[in-house]
Amino acid sequence: MGANSSSISELPENEYLQKLSGSEPISENDPFWNQLLSFSFTTPTNSADLKLLEEATISVCKSLVEKNPRTGNLGSLIKVFLSRTKELKISAECQNHLFIWQAHNALFIICCLLKVFISRMSEEELQLHFTYEEKAGPSSYGAECEDLIEELLCCLIQLIVEIPLLDITYSISLEAVTTLIVFLSCQLFHKEILRESLIHRYLMHGRCLPYTSRLVKTLLYNFIRQERSPPPGTHVFQQQTDGGGLLYGIASGVATGLWTVFTLGGVGSKASAQLEQCSPLASQSLLLLLVLANLTDTPDTPNPYRQAIMSFKNTQDNTAFSSSNPHAFQINFNSLYTALCEQQKSDQATLLLYMLLHQNSNVRTYVLARADIENLVLPILEILYHVEERNSHHVYMALIILLILTEDDGFNRSIHEVILKNITWYAERVLTEISLGSLLILVVIRTIQYNMTRTRDKYLHTNCLAALANMSAQFRSLHQYAAQRIISLFSLLSKKHNKVLEQATQSLRSSLGSNDSPLPDYAQDLNVIEEVIRMMLEIINSCLTTSLHHNPNLVYALLYKRDLFEQFRTHPSFQDIMQNIDLVISFFSSRLEQAGAELSVERVLEIIKQGAVALPKDRLRKFPELKFKYVEEEQPEEFFIPYVWSLVYNSAVALYWNPRDIQLFTMDSG
Repeated sequence: MGANSSSISELPENEYLQKLSGSEPISENDPFWNQLLSFSFTTPTNSADLKLLEEATISVCKSLVEKNPRTGNLGSLIKVFLSRTKELKISAECQNHLFIWQAHNALFIICCLLKVFISRMSEEELQLHFTYEEKAGPSSYGAECEDLIEELLCCLIQLIVEIPLLDITYSISLEAVTTLIVFLSCQLFHKEILRESLIHRYLMHGRCLPYTSRLVKTLLYNFIRQERSPPPGTHVFQQQTDGGGLLYGIASGVATGLWTVFTLGGVGSKASAQLEQCSPLASQSLLLLLVLANLTDTPDTPNPYRQAIMSFKNTQDNTAFSSSNPHAFQINFNSLYTALCEQQKSDQATLLLYMLLHQNSNVRTYVLARADIENLVLPILEILYHVEERNSHHVYMALIILLILTEDDGFNRSIHEVILKNITWYAERVLTEISLGSLLILVVIRTIQYNMTRTRDKYLHTNCLAALANMSAQFRSLHQYAAQRIISLFSLLSKKHNKVLEQATQSLRSSLGSNDSPLPDYAQDLNVIEEVIRMMLEIINSCLTTSLHHNPNLVYALLYKRDLFEQFRTHPSFQDIMQNIDLVISFFSSRLEQAGAELSVERVLEIIKQGAVALPKDRLRKFPELKFKYVEEEQPEEFFIPYVWSLVYNSAVALYWNPRDIQLFTMDSG
């Protein structure tokens, strides 16, 4: 692209870019395209690379935005790309770099241009840039634009699902996924959720629709396989020493032109450490999948990508597909489960796990039947444990995943049978041996305590307590530390309750002398604390009434801190639930008194185990079983769409948007 362009600062003067953005129409058959597309570079690997490139070429893009409706050069470039892609599949099979190289370069330029266009104009204006027809003149706006946009979208999907993933096709597959994300990025520039969109219509109707299940399946497999990007230069055409034909005779000079900057220590010369550790294609495919799954339904069409995610089955499942869902497919659940277990450090993998557990009953059933459930649960617990380092959305998703899992009694039983050794990330106490169930209780209680002192988020409290409540009837052989933490949390709540009561009393007294100052709303604070205390008492009661004989450590902790419960015995909000707890405390206290003073811990536990058999169960009052089910709030898209796009904004490979242009979310929410 011009042998003199050796730095980013010289890009605006590059003759090929100037011609592309100039006033003269360039026919799609013009030899210019061979020159424009015959460059070699290492694809930019992060947003910083793209930011530098975009800032350097902004004048070129502005010129193209202004002149393209009269020249149609963007449309010509797209048609050149479409013609190159017709040979891609056979080129990949024959290891022919020629068409792959030029098609990739064309798509890279298209993607860069589209990103600028979409950030600067409405979809209606964007259409105008796809409408030029040389014979009819620049005023022929109409169906041609729709055909070209739809053809490009359909071509990108076909490229993703049909081109085999090889070293030489990796970059173009990644670029196709990235370009689809860019096509959908108009949402970033609107505060409101887009419910009607030209691009959405193309993806959910017409020529793209038959590819729905294949696209979802391919994106999932890209995520599962976690293919690393091939070494730099793998995808680049290597010129033959014998000349290699006319086109590549001229290409040898062109390839050292504009894009030299990418290979001589400039943009994209070094992949970031993070990218060296992961798979750009897997990361980008997952982001595209999340975006597609969260497109809003139209009045006449439910989102087909969400339908596909809701209904796919295991490859080992031989039952017939429902005729009501044309988008169902099969995938290897074992591979999917392994990838989900390994990738939970990222928000987007946790969000995918949430979507699959919540929306796909086949996946949920499979996960709950796994004998190695700890491989999935431990990474989720680690997210919650490091709550200070995670954004609130990631914590919510992890917590809701636990809540969904605890809806299943089989899960609640099995986690107490899984014994873990040396949990190194749990820092409060050395845990040489603990059940998965006890560890789960410890982490959830720690999350509640963190929330009480820092964020004070009622939604977080509610979901934490709901998960504990779901588990409570199945508590088995609780670790002594887990039992202590349950009672310690109750102690903390009790102190907080007393403090708010005291503040309310003092405030009331001081207000008697002055009618002007408004009273703080202590009643609301008190109400929230009492709701949480009630829930904790119900959790303790549920365990005592259903599995007391399995949990001597909880009875021990209860007796050790029996004074805590005195104040709630006569409280009208807790009297009923306190009856059973009071009975248990009285029963075991009397047995310990009969055994004498100065009892060792071992002896106390022995007396508790003996007493658990003798306790008259018929004297314990029956309460309804504690069962909570996760239900998405109304209009979940108001939460999920900004969340997904914040992940794209922060995590997409080699995509940069100017933060000043973003309307959908504030920067600190991303």
